[in-house]
Amino acid sequence: MTDIRFATLLKRGVAEIITEAELLRLLNSGRILTLKQGFDPSTPDIHLGHVVGLRKLRQFQELGHKVTLIVGDWTARIGDPSGQSATRPMLSPSEIESNARTYMEQFFKVVDKDKTELRWQSEWFSQFTLDEVIKLTSKFTVAQLLAREDFNKRYSSGNPISLAEMLYPLLQGYDSVAIKADVEFGGIDQKFNCLVGRELQQSTGQSPQQVFLVPLLIGTDGHHKMSKSLNNHIGVAEPPREIYGKVMSIPDSLILDYFELVTDVSEEEIAEFKKQLKTQSVNPMNLKRRLAHEIVRLFHSKQAADEAEKHFTQVFQKRETPEEIPECAFAARYIRDDLFQLDIAPTLVKQGLVKSIAELKRLLAQEAIELDGNKINSSIVNAHHGSIIKIGKRRFVRITIK
Repeated sequence: MTDIRFATLLKRGVAEIITEAELLRLLNSGRILTLKQGFDPSTPDIHLGHVVGLRKLRQFQELGHKVTLIVGDWTARIGDPSGQSATRPMLSPSEIESNARTYMEQFFKVVDKDKTELRWQSEWFSQFTLDEVIKLTSKFTVAQLLAREDFNKRYSSGNPISLAEMLYPLLQGYDSVAIKADVEFGGIDQKFNCLVGRELQQSTGQSPQQVFLVPLLIGTDGHHKMSKSLNNHIGVAEPPREIYGKVMSIPDSLILDYFELVTDVSEEEIAEFKKQLKTQSVNPMNLKRRLAHEIVRLFHSKQAADEAEKHFTQVFQKRETPEEIPECAFAARYIRDDLFQLDIAPTLVKQGLVKSIAELKRLLAQEAIELDGNKINSSIVNAHHGSIIKIGKRRFVRITIK
């Protein structure tokens, strides 16, 4: 392996490798390695935070190694307790199956499907006897599990921890035994779980897996790791305009991190961007435009990225109304001439333009909804056929009267 390839693979976008020397030895052995990536289909969508690790998997695949994607249909019923402050509700099998299907479609936007093996935990856990469960739990003590930061915080503050949650790291670790993993990939918050896998492999006579941990991507709020529950995420399956607009909304302090972790822009260019930002010789907005274009292109196409950029310039920088606006039919009461009275709430919720009546009320209170360029504070409005509603910064709809 060349020094350049080594630097890209093991240095860029990496938080920690346990152990780097042994992983390098495996890479130079000429053997096809089994790369473990597990996911719990507790939610159906992948965001850029997931992409950080998936890009590393793709790089390993390009060297000829095999990814084994484990669908955590058993652990999803528990819910990963990492970073959680309370016990999570269990999912039904039908919810898990539906989420898994969507998740995998998005997973293969990044990872090579032809070089990926798919395994479901139920292959081994559905055969587990009580005797085997007891043997598995005997490998670790309660004190070891409580040493995990999130468990420790909850225990110290008196918040409940279910026994099922304490089983989670053991189940994830046993996946490594079941597939004889050589390397497990995860975010830095998965370190404890991945190390459990190493210990379980050693206790069963297998060589311990190497652990490849990637940084946590900070979300659009600039403070917390990217998460759907915090609504600071950028989904890989979102429309090009939505992705572009969200990237443009990130704080300037995250520009370099996003370039490094989720794009193919070279190290040399990123170093130049860093220099320009430090000397204030570049407008951060211009770098964000480049970043947004790169990310949209990765998940859609160059044409889609060009169109999203044009739309952003037109609507948000020049403050113009976009040329193409979707139409929605609203029930209305005729007043006079071409003027009608209507309640916009039912249609906006039904069409998914707002999530709920409660969200609509919040947006109205924040003066985040406009009708024909004027802010409104009620869902009952007087409008014309062809009037335009603007919701937030990026959503537009043209009224048709039915």
